[in-house]
Amino acid sequence: MSARLDAIFAALADPTRRRILTLLLEDDMTVTDVAEPFEMSLAAVSKHLGILTRAGLISQERRGRIVWCKLEPGALREVAVWMEGFGQFEEVDLDAFEAFLARELAEDAASAESA
Repeated sequence: MSARLDAIFAALADPTRRRILTLLLEDDMTVTDVAEPFEMSLAAVSKHLGILTRAGLISQERRGRIVWCKLEPGALREVAVWMEGFGQFEEVDLDAFEAFLARELAEDAASAESA
């Protein structure tokens, strides 16, 4: 679950990808339609879509020669469930939360090195 959350948070860290997700809230869209509001190449938008797909936030489906993008809200539910664990406290202590994340990342890195 930790690697999945890392991928989701990394994907959400970029404002372009968050904007793409907002666009897909409306309805499924073709890659060309997703790229239209952005002042970047279709290839650049495709890279963002790839990151969102690998994180499980969207899916892409080829219908003939056209690729359609669809929001996958299940991934965001996983993040929401994880974040709800921190809602049990009266007031969120952001310093403690940051320290917790640092410990988690250090443990993940140590596990990866020992594997």
